Amino acid sequence: MELIHETAAEVAEKIRKREISVMEAVEASLSQIEKMEPQIHAFVSVSEEYARKRAEEVQKDIMEGRCQGPLAGVPVAVKDNICTAGLATTCSSKILEHFIPPYSAEAVKRLEQAGAIIMGKTNMDEFAMGSTTETSAFGVTKNPWNPDHVPGGSSGGSCAAVAAGEVFLALGSDTGGSIRQPSSWCGVTGMKPTYGTVSRNGLIAYASSLDQIGPIAKNTADCAAALEAITSWDPMDSTSIKRENTRFTEALTGDAKGLKVAIPREYVGEGVEEEVRACVLQAAQCLREAGAETEMISLETVQYAIPTYYVIASAEASSNLSRFDGVKYGYRAPEYEGLHEMYKKSRSQGFGPEVKRRIMLGAFVLSSGYYDAYYQKAMKARGVIKREFEKVFSKYDIILGPAAPAAAPKLGESLKDPLQMYLGDIFTVSVNLAGLPAISIPVGLTGEGLPVGAQIIGNCFQEKTVLKAAYALEKMAKPWHLAFER
Repeated sequence: MELIHETAAEVAEKIRKREISVMEAVEASLSQIEKMEPQIHAFVSVSEEYARKRAEEVQKDIMEGRCQGPLAGVPVAVKDNICTAGLATTCSSKILEHFIPPYSAEAVKRLEQAGAIIMGKTNMDEFAMGSTTETSAFGVTKNPWNPDHVPGGSSGGSCAAVAAGEVFLALGSDTGGSIRQPSSWCGVTGMKPTYGTVSRNGLIAYASSLDQIGPIAKNTADCAAALEAITSWDPMDSTSIKRENTRFTEALTGDAKGLKVAIPREYVGEGVEEEVRACVLQAAQCLREAGAETEMISLETVQYAIPTYYVIASAEASSNLSRFDGVKYGYRAPEYEGLHEMYKKSRSQGFGPEVKRRIMLGAFVLSSGYYDAYYQKAMKARGVIKREFEKVFSKYDIILGPAAPAAAPKLGESLKDPLQMYLGDIFTVSVNLAGLPAISIPVGLTGEGLPVGAQIIGNCFQEKTVLKAAYALEKMAKPWHLAFER
C-alpha cells in the first residue's frame, strides 16, 4: 500500500520499526501536495525547507529514544489562524498577508514536542468567518471528492488536506462547527474538545468564548492520539482548564455496551436531506448492534441556536478584530491623510466582505440602545441552551445527529445567500454555545458520491465517551475509502 494511504498511527509505527525514515514520510507528503494542490488548493503556504529540517531533527530524536510517541515523524498541517513561529500566519486575509509570528501557539508546540512535522498552513475562510472556505483572500479550496463542490469551512483547508492524502493529520479551529462540518463534507474525522481543554494561546481570536482548537484525521484513533498530545493547562490562557486522566486513546474499546444515545427529532426532521437522514439513522442502528440503547428525544432550543450564535460571535468578533488597525502589524493602506483615514482605509482594503459584514453586525448589537435587545437576550438564550443540554445528559451519555443538514453544496451557491450559509450550521453551533465536546465521523455517501458525517455530542469533559462511541461506530460501519483512493 502507498504510504499516503496509511493513517498517522501506521506511519509512526513504520518509522519506529525502521521500515521507513521520517524523511521518507515527509517526501511522500510533499509529493502528494505537489500532485493535489493544483486541483484543490488546501494550503496557503507549504514549508518544504522547514519540514525537511525538522525531519532530520525528529529522526535523530527517535533514533536516540527521546521521541517514541504515536505522532513521532508524522507529517501534519496547521490551520492558518494558529500561530507558527517563523512561518507566515495570515488567517487567509489580506490584512495579515505578510505576518510572521514570533512565537508558536501552545497546541503547535505540543504537537511538535510529540514529534509531528509541520508541512505548512492550510487555507480557511477569512478569520474563520464562513462555512465553505470560499471567503479566503487567497482563493477557494475545493472538495477532494468532487472539485465542483466546497470542502466546508472554516477549516476546509485542513480537512481537504487530510482527505486528499497530503498530510496524515491536521489542526483546525472550531467556533461554530468549523472542524465538524468540513470533516463531514470531506469524509474525514474531526473533533471539537470541551472548551478550555486545548489552550487558545496563539489562536488568532474570532469569538473568544466559542473558539477551540481540535484535531482532524483519517480516523478516530488518530484524533484521540492528537488530542492527547495537544491537551494541556496553559497559564497563558485564562480559560485553560487543568484536567486529569487525558489518556483519550484508552476509550477506544470497540464496543458501545451500556451507552445511552439520544437522537433529537429536530436533527432528523424537516430541513434535513433524506440521504443525510438515512445515513444518521443507519449509524444509530450500528450503535445498537454495538450494544448501545437509542431513543428519540426533543431538543427544543435548536430553533434559537443560529440567532444566538451569530449575535454573540459577531459581537466578540467586532471587539477582537479591532486590533487590526494598520498601526502595529499587518496591512496598512499606502495612501491616507491623518490617523482616522489610515484606520478606515487599512481596514476597508484589508478585510473581505464577510468579515466586514460580521464586524458591522457585532458593532450594531453592542451599540447603545440595542445591547439589551440583542446581545443581552442572546446571552440569556445561551444559558437556556446550555441548561437543556445538561437536562439531556442527566439521562443520556451522548447525542447523535448529522453534522450538517445536507452534503457539500457546489462552489458559489452559498455565497449567493449568506443567510442560507449561516443556517447550514444549525446542528453544530449549539455545541460551542454550551462548551461541549463533539466529533464528526464519516458514515456514508450520497447518490452523487459525496460524504455524509454523523455528529456525536457528549457532556462537558466527556471526550472519552464521545471517542468510545465514535470508535465503535467506525468499527461497525462499512470500510471507508478516502477521496484520494478513488
